[in-house]
Amino acid sequence: MSSRPFTSVALNRLMARSRRLVVVPIVGAVLLAACSSGGGDRVATENEPEVGAEVESDPSDTSAASASDVGLVNYTDTDAEVVAVEQTPSAPRDESQPSGLDSWQDPTDALPPPSIDLSVLRSGGPPPDGIPSIDEPVFHAAAGVDYLRSTDPVVALEINGDARAYPLDIMIWHELVNDTVGGVPVSVAYCPLCNSVTVYEREIDGDVLDFGVSGLLYNSSLVMFDRQTETLWSHFTGEPLYGPLVAAELVSIPATIVGFGTWQAENPDGLVLNRQTGETRDYGANPYPGYDDVDASPFLFEGEVDGRFTAMTRVVGVENDDGSVAAAFPLLELRESGVATSSLGDEAAVAFWVPGSASALDEQQVSGGVDVGSTGVFSPIVDGRSLTFASSTDADGQVEISDTETGSTWNIFGEATGGELAGTRLDQFVHIDTFWFAWIAFHPDSEVA
Repeated sequence: MSSRPFTSVALNRLMARSRRLVVVPIVGAVLLAACSSGGGDRVATENEPEVGAEVESDPSDTSAASASDVGLVNYTDTDAEVVAVEQTPSAPRDESQPSGLDSWQDPTDALPPPSIDLSVLRSGGPPPDGIPSIDEPVFHAAAGVDYLRSTDPVVALEINGDARAYPLDIMIWHELVNDTVGGVPVSVAYCPLCNSVTVYEREIDGDVLDFGVSGLLYNSSLVMFDRQTETLWSHFTGEPLYGPLVAAELVSIPATIVGFGTWQAENPDGLVLNRQTGETRDYGANPYPGYDDVDASPFLFEGEVDGRFTAMTRVVGVENDDGSVAAAFPLLELRESGVATSSLGDEAAVAFWVPGSASALDEQQVSGGVDVGSTGVFSPIVDGRSLTFASSTDADGQVEISDTETGSTWNIFGEATGGELAGTRLDQFVHIDTFWFAWIAFHPDSEVA
């Protein structure tokens, strides 16, 4: 693959493979900042920058804001249409059993045994719901959204043709959104400390759960709790840790982090989560600047780090359908090749990478982060035929993924956009963009692709 090298010194620092570990302290106030709240509908805070004023153009840097970014407006000045959405009602609170959230430090025999040693849980600082989930999400019609840069990272989710984007400049302050997408009740989660996004169906045995942020950490990753039974859950794996539902299982749904411009171009009729959250936060700001430095140490992580990479090396993790085989694609290598393959037991997997998505954890503003790109992991099998993929850069400097068998071109969502297979979609694996420490902690037997 021929491609322009990254020009940012910060990205070189972020992506360089190094075995040297240094400690980057996380001040408690950073985490507690996520807890500060105010009432009323969200409006821009007094010190919130005008996005348009920050756009700079450097003709020598093709990662600078695209032409579509010119004329960006302040969020409060947008004319984007607010779209009403229907939410599936959650089940009532079950008062018949003890709470796992309340008793995890002193487990009770009235609850099933926990699935992990609960002594490994750590308090991240905020109390339960101190970081408030978004339970009544409000959306803008995608076509009218003019306040996000093309590289602003968003969680891209599509279910039954219903495409939604959840900007990380909101998710970083709330971590959880309880939503109904394509008629399916889901919980969309983002953990800044392990830089991971997961989406789970939140209906179990006919009961729709809604999830909150417990304030606890498991391997420095978000621990959720459901408000119906107050069972504790691992955001990273969907595993119930302790509580009445410890024998239950959450169903994962594929999602990915992409630049807003990439998502909007493919989903002009989609919906974008907006800042009417019912809380007052400094949306757009990153409360964890510099946290994703490759030589940093993760916050409150006490596990062993496999020495193949530093703790904060970015990887793309994936496992086969039954969870028996896991593999990690190091982002640096995937970025250089654009396409990489792996074998997950009897299943083949191909990973794609394209530029155009900023790191949410790099600079003081989410929009200012270096371009770490977007990933997707798919089955290369179409109608019984195995395809071979390659990445190239066209005359305009655009990265293009194509298959050698038909010459069809493919986007980061696994859809053929041109050629013989136009309109075909690859089956998508649930994958997770994260840091090496988190992936190997939860998948100690993982291979490296």
